[in-house]
Amino acid sequence: MKKFILGTAMALVMSTAAHAETVGVSMAKFDDNFLTVLRNGMTDYAKTLSGVTLQVEDAQNDVSKQQSQIQNFIASKVDAIIVNPVDTDATTAMSKLAADAGIPLVYVNRQPVNVDTLPDKQAFVASNEQESGTLETKEICRILGGKGKAVVIMGELSNQAARMRTQDVHDVIKTDECKGLEIVEEQTANWDRTQGADLMTNWLSSGIEFDAVISNNDEMAIGAIQALKAAGKDMTKVVVGGVDATQDALAAMQAGDLDVTVFQDAAGQGKGSLDAALKLAKGEKIDKKVYIPFQLVTPANVKDFVTKN
Repeated sequence: MKKFILGTAMALVMSTAAHAETVGVSMAKFDDNFLTVLRNGMTDYAKTLSGVTLQVEDAQNDVSKQQSQIQNFIASKVDAIIVNPVDTDATTAMSKLAADAGIPLVYVNRQPVNVDTLPDKQAFVASNEQESGTLETKEICRILGGKGKAVVIMGELSNQAARMRTQDVHDVIKTDECKGLEIVEEQTANWDRTQGADLMTNWLSSGIEFDAVISNNDEMAIGAIQALKAAGKDMTKVVVGGVDATQDALAAMQAGDLDVTVFQDAAGQGKGSLDAALKLAKGEKIDKKVYIPFQLVTPANVKDFVTKN
């Protein structure tokens, strides 16, 4: 009897150990509203899973630090790695590190430069950036009646999302419906609210005239709004758009300051990336690209999104 009980206990221990999985997560930076929601979505989901442990690290927007974190994950023999890349042009080397070690790797939110040539056991989970800037710019174009002057605030140019969203703006303006829109200024504010405010202050000081602000994300749009209001501008005469539908952005929309944003399911991307990593760790086949749809948010439907991000 004792032998049977001991054998059963050992089997349970071995079964638990076999299903226990550690996933290393390297986030580009913790100090970012959208990425915080994404990270929390991942960690909250992990708490609902039995035997799953996350080791989450902050790369502090440093490519070298992020690569070191990946190397440390590999040395620790984690079962899978999730990366929100600091620089999407640096992902080929990261992919090689993980592939050489035989450890599954999932990129989340920011599209890696090698997305079309990812090695086996690697994938990308995000939203399709061809939708984000397109939805934003088409709505701004509609509000303006297809004509007017616009300034474009870009994210970090090392990020594919910033480049793609900006290209979306230009593509929409080339269409017959929106060819009356003119871009009078286009500069980066690196996804940052303070830099967005500073950039807008500089434009206003230079006497640049515009009817719309098309921002690659909400944080920079909010910064622009702060600068516009500080300068005494009438917000009913300026159309401001962003991307992400963060809680701060939705509050700005409800206050009548932000006109357009695009909901990007941060928590859903976090959950989806962990699901993908765990499936790859178990040897399951998954799609190389997993896209979660964007949704347009305007004052008409903003209440539907208040609790989502």
